[in-house]
Amino acid sequence: MRMFVAGQEAHGDIEFAELALGIDVDLFRGPLEFETDGERAAREDAARDILADLRAEAAAGDEVAGWDALYADALTRTVPFLRSVRVHRAGTGEAA
Repeated sequence: MRMFVAGQEAHGDIEFAELALGIDVDLFRGPLEFETDGERAAREDAARDILADLRAEAAAGDEVAGWDALYADALTRTVPFLRSVRVHRAGTGEAA
């Protein structure tokens, strides 16, 4: 089955959610592959700024921005499984 959001084809569940909600999952959750400390800091700074904007829009009465803010905030509290395994193995000396 093909999925379209606003005329764009979504290739998978995450892309569908990104198109439908306007939220970049990797920006708030973090990428599945390795990122340097600098890349992570820049990504987290951008995510904080966008989340603050969404919260401000929600406070001004934009209900959709409020729901987007809740979703984005929840994503910031998750850790991709592949990344958590790599960190765990690195801490134990086991090859990642």
